[in-house]
Amino acid sequence: KLCGYLQKLSGKGPLRGFRSRWFVFDPRRCYLYYFKGPQEPLPLGHLDIASASFSYHQPEAGAAAAGDEPAAFEVHSPGGAVTVLKAATRQDMTYWLQELQQKRWEYCNNLDAAKRDSRTSPTPSDLSKGLVAKDSPGTILSQNASAERARNILAVETSPTDLVGEQAASQPAPVQASAINFSLKQWSTEIKNSMSSLRKGSNENRKSVFYTTEEWELLDPTPKDLEDSMALEEKRKHLAEGNKGRRLTSSAFPFDFGRIPHKAKRPLKEMIGSSKHRTSSDSSPTEWCSGSGSRLVSELQLKYQSQQEELEKLKKDLLSQKELVRLLQQTVRSSQYDKYFTSHLCEGVPKDTLELLHQKDDQILGLNNQLEKLNLEKDSLQQEVRNLKCKVGELNERLGMLMETIQAKDEVIMKLSRQLSECEDSTSSQSGALNSPTATCTNKELQELDRLKDNLQGYKTQNKFLNKEILELSALRRNAEAREREWQAKYTSLEAKLCQIESKYLILLQEMKTPVCSEDQNPAREVITQLLEDALKAEPSEQPEQAFFKPHLVSEYDIYGFQTVPEDDDEEKLVAKSRALDLRSLSLSENREISTGVKWENYLASTMNREMMRCVELKNLIRSGIPHEHRSKVWRWCVNLHVKKFKDSAIPGYFQSLLQKALEKPNPASKQIELDLLRTLPNNKHYSSPTSEGIQKLRNVLLAFSWRNPDIGYCQGLNRLVAIALLYLEQEDAFWCLVAIVEVFMPRDYYTKTLLGSQVDQRVFKDLMSEKLPRLHAHFEQYKVDYTLITFNWFLVVFVDSVVSDILFKIWDSFLYEGPKVIFRFALALFKYKEEEILKLQDSMSIFKYLRYFTRTILDARKLTAIAFGDLNPFPLRQIRNRRACHLEKVRLELTELEAIREDFLRERDTCVAQEKRDLISDDEEDS
Repeated sequence: KLCGYLQKLSGKGPLRGFRSRWFVFDPRRCYLYYFKGPQEPLPLGHLDIASASFSYHQPEAGAAAAGDEPAAFEVHSPGGAVTVLKAATRQDMTYWLQELQQKRWEYCNNLDAAKRDSRTSPTPSDLSKGLVAKDSPGTILSQNASAERARNILAVETSPTDLVGEQAASQPAPVQASAINFSLKQWSTEIKNSMSSLRKGSNENRKSVFYTTEEWELLDPTPKDLEDSMALEEKRKHLAEGNKGRRLTSSAFPFDFGRIPHKAKRPLKEMIGSSKHRTSSDSSPTEWCSGSGSRLVSELQLKYQSQQEELEKLKKDLLSQKELVRLLQQTVRSSQYDKYFTSHLCEGVPKDTLELLHQKDDQILGLNNQLEKLNLEKDSLQQEVRNLKCKVGELNERLGMLMETIQAKDEVIMKLSRQLSECEDSTSSQSGALNSPTATCTNKELQELDRLKDNLQGYKTQNKFLNKEILELSALRRNAEAREREWQAKYTSLEAKLCQIESKYLILLQEMKTPVCSEDQNPAREVITQLLEDALKAEPSEQPEQAFFKPHLVSEYDIYGFQTVPEDDDEEKLVAKSRALDLRSLSLSENREISTGVKWENYLASTMNREMMRCVELKNLIRSGIPHEHRSKVWRWCVNLHVKKFKDSAIPGYFQSLLQKALEKPNPASKQIELDLLRTLPNNKHYSSPTSEGIQKLRNVLLAFSWRNPDIGYCQGLNRLVAIALLYLEQEDAFWCLVAIVEVFMPRDYYTKTLLGSQVDQRVFKDLMSEKLPRLHAHFEQYKVDYTLITFNWFLVVFVDSVVSDILFKIWDSFLYEGPKVIFRFALALFKYKEEEILKLQDSMSIFKYLRYFTRTILDARKLTAIAFGDLNPFPLRQIRNRRACHLEKVRLELTELEAIREDFLRERDTCVAQEKRDLISDDEEDS
């Protein structure tokens, strides 16, 4: 993993300087993300390495004269943006440049190889695991062999220091020239990272963000403290207005940075109070007034402060008087209303009505009072907003003053530094004049010679690197041009094929509209026959150079290894090819919408420095589908999440020990496992023949599980679960995936000989059908169709061989994260998706025939997911558990009754057989 500390040049004006950042390279998109530190969850930004070029950074004249070792390089991004990065040593800089060049070279060439063959996935081979990863391109094109040899010749051998690599995360960040390590450009990300770190370390000691060593305890200030701080703010404002000419001489900071560290925790309230007293004493006019003038000013200020306090008291009294007047007016109005009401309207009115009117009147008065209070609150909030705006303006003014002060101090520091250097030069020249001129000349010549040697070595290294950079950029440019030509040829081929199909289609439509021949000699039949032959005709083998740009609309196998078009029946072959074309069209249209992919990339970028954890954001992303290139990583994380307690309690090498035991000792389940291996997924190329790689892995996982769980041993259905897991996981991870499904997700006795848990789930599913889809359930009941004969296999193998592969893996994505509730959701969603079509069928035979294949006609995974997780809500897991418990007792009672009936039947049969034998013996004796 390429990661480590680098310093990034950022900022403007006097704030411009190098800031230490933690850089992490992401091979998925060839991005170089940079964080404030190794523990930050969100990156501050990224650099696109795939389209970038690199060069050495020329140091400024002052830095070169000072003798600093140049260890900075530039990353030139598209659009002219240049990012300057500096390593701790020149050795680290050379290592970073070599690695970034290599990553760019590998990514661009793998991308070219993937795009040349549209039948494969453009996933880098080092990101995916399992059988699917074997299909990913991992070779570099042969046309770059000469460029690769030249790159190896020009490569510079170097090794990194402790500030590069994952071990660098435990090292402290290198000291930087600028003490400011806050990015104003990414202030929102900085705030999010700060809040995340506060939440993460809520039980740890919190440090001040103003670089003090004090520990703060946040306490709510009392009203008196707030009044004192407001009064102090008013005093300082008036003092600043009366002394505009002398602002630069006094402290412009609203708080004090020079705190004395304390080991004990101190409340923030006390610190504010101490700072307040210091500030009031610091801003006292005695610092800049003297003699009688200072005493006169202090007296005037005291009088002014006393008058301000009296004015505040009068304002408060005025507000209280206004409130009292308002209450009295309300009381008078209510009493007048009661008097008028009792004198004019009470005659002949029942008491109940009068009481009701009184209640309504009280309610009206109460609402009026509440409305007035809300209006007062609104006015106070508006006043508070205005006050805050004024404070913001004042803070902006202070910030400007602070910047001016810093700039002035920087100028003074630079001036003093120049004077100091001049003094040192004059002193050294005077002392050097005392030495012999010959020794001085010799030393200078030796130093100059060493410097020239170092510069020569540096220029050689730089020349090698730049030659290598030019070579790589030229090769990448040639690849881009070749790719453009191939896309143009592919576009032309597709356009020609479209014209041919459209021409035949128009001829067919014209003939169907106005037939000109008899039925036997109808050209429409010939056109249809020709179109069917063209559609089912196998594509001829092309030359390699032609195969690069030949469009592959439907390939023999999809990216999961499943056969897209069967080889048996022509009618089934036509339907399968039509379905494959529809799936291809859907996938192409979904690829245009990159919002889901971008969300996944952003989420995974936020986990570069931390582990994934369960959250609402991750659940929504998984429900939308895991991208093909990230599925191995997310599946492995989901499995480890559910079986962590089992793996922690297991011995090291647990899976290998089980496998060794299965190979040494015979197992009762091994015979049935061998019989089912080739029947698992015969339409998948990874399991189609005895020599396929997946067969041996499937055998190992099933044998190891049969020794782990002898109560189940092996059940038909487990082989399909393992086969799907092995497509994205290695053997051991697939074993733990099976453990998670059988021992964590599913109830007990789900895969035993009685299949008790599976039967219970079918009854629970019937209850959910009657609630969520009552019309369809009534339709099945009307025609006495037992749809659980179809859905039983859905639950047992989690929809394997029941839906198209794209939908299958999206179901498994949610299933491995959320558990068995997902099976109920998608089973109901499949019925709801085709509810109207099923309701149109009016006999049991046609309904049952349709149920056997209708799931293969559902292709829109996005619509199905929206139904499963949107239209079927609410879907509480507690309800499913309660119904499972209820139906479990019923099924157990039924199984007990069936067992008793079976035993009675066996007993009667044995009695009858014994009687028949006696009768046969007596007949023989009689004959003799």
